[in-house]
Amino acid sequence: MSGPGLSRRDFGLLAAAASLAPALASAAAVQPLIIAEGGAAEERIEDTASALALAIDQGSDFVQVNLFPTSDGVLVARRDNELSATTDIAARPEFAARRTTKTLDGQAVQGWFTEDFTLAELKTLFCRERLAGMRPQNLRYNGKEPILTLPEVLQLARDGCVRTARTVGVCPRLMRVAYFAGLGLPVDERLARELTTEGYVAPAAAIWVQALEPDVLNGFARLSPVRRMQLIDADRAAGMTTGAALAAIRGYAEAIAPDQDLLIDPNAAAFPAPTTLTLDAHGAGLQVFSRTARIENAFLPPALRRGDKQSPAFPDGHGDVDKLLLALFANGVDGVATDLPRRAAHARADAIAALQQPDR
Repeated sequence: MSGPGLSRRDFGLLAAAASLAPALASAAAVQPLIIAEGGAAEERIEDTASALALAIDQGSDFVQVNLFPTSDGVLVARRDNELSATTDIAARPEFAARRTTKTLDGQAVQGWFTEDFTLAELKTLFCRERLAGMRPQNLRYNGKEPILTLPEVLQLARDGCVRTARTVGVCPRLMRVAYFAGLGLPVDERLARELTTEGYVAPAAAIWVQALEPDVLNGFARLSPVRRMQLIDADRAAGMTTGAALAAIRGYAEAIAPDQDLLIDPNAAAFPAPTTLTLDAHGAGLQVFSRTARIENAFLPPALRRGDKQSPAFPDGHGDVDKLLLALFANGVDGVATDLPRRAAHARADAIAALQQPDR
């Protein structure tokens, strides 16, 4: 077995879930994709060249980055436009006076922001681990790699194609588009121009542009022919997963990317309890990409959390993410987003193997 191995109960789990998702029956022919969010972020600092390259080598089909503009309009890959959590900028005396407070998504945020720096200035910074408590193993990589631009991310994907003899693409996510437009930094227009310049000019290109706001994806459809993916947060899903809503999404996007809690009920008495969203979306002509499988208890369904629930360290502790990955693939999704591409590749192989042995 390629991954951690499947028990009889795991095979039963897969068979039961697959009965609700017949699309997985063809998974061996059309293999579900793996999207590495920020790269192999459990093993390297996210959004760095080493994290993205490692994710590709571990089997990722796409790498995902969030994009934010510099003051001179260059798109860079960061989890957020506030920089102190992900770089060493707080320790740079030459930038101390740039610290400021901004209102983002209705919240006051203090720090340093990409839009206040030129690319040349940002290139003097080095990346650091954002989630030090959850990923202490990555602290040894602090201060070793610079911030990446979008063209550099695209080149890493193309280099991965050559290195692995596989198609490797990029999922760029547009965030706070209206906010940046108000600053004279139209990130959607810049992304469309960059993709065209880099040769991504057809729907079949290895690109999925992501956004939470339908208006952003609608607008982007007029700027570029590449594929679009509607992100759906579990806490903001009302009205976005009905039959009518899915049909409307199909008018401007080719896929949805719902939180995993919308695909597998996290509060069900028995795990897994798949919802009908994958089938419903497929019926509407949409592909489905689950987001986001992570190993920490805080991000897992209660049934898969492990350790002492009374311990302060419990949320950061590791649970049974392998069962979650298996259940998601068995749900018939077209792909899974994760910061654990190695484990996801193993789970994908196990899920396909299980379907090829239905009598086991």
